[in-house]
Amino acid sequence: MKNWKIATAGAIALSIAVGVVGLAVYSGVFNIAADDPHSRAIYWLTSTVRARSIAARASNITIPSDLSDPRRIAAGAAEYDEMCSGCHLAPGLEKTEISQGLYPSAPELSRGNDLTPAEQFWVLKHGIKMTGMPAWGPTHDDDLLWDIVAFVQKLPTLSPEQYQTIVKSSGEGHSEMMRHGQKD
Repeated sequence: MKNWKIATAGAIALSIAVGVVGLAVYSGVFNIAADDPHSRAIYWLTSTVRARSIAARASNITIPSDLSDPRRIAAGAAEYDEMCSGCHLAPGLEKTEISQGLYPSAPELSRGNDLTPAEQFWVLKHGIKMTGMPAWGPTHDDDLLWDIVAFVQKLPTLSPEQYQTIVKSSGEGHSEMMRHGQKD
């Protein structure tokens, strides 16, 4: 009899919780506007889910041994400048219209970040839902993505002048790299 009462109370509590969540979803009470910051609880929840999800999925990725190769870094510089700097900025680059409108804001990668190279690769390849971070894996092969990771590793050590020099000396631009390294 006691277990039946506990099960009934649990079912009632679950029904109420589902009803409250359903009411919140269908009433539109939760504001999804990018210019309305999350509450502390929602921010903590989404940040924790994101960090744990990335770490779990990147845990078995093998990191290439040549991430410090200057050619790989230079190739990544061209890709980063073309595809990433509008949101993640670069040394000496002021905030852009895009970077100012993102929520959550994109990390300024020239200041460094907490992700391992494997996690950076995973994020580049798969993107992150509801952040504006696209999945580049469908259009870029793994070598190009690792080039970007190699450059992002170097980025925090670059001055604005060094950044411009490495981008200009990178050889092929994004379009040429895509023609040579295009996924089938």
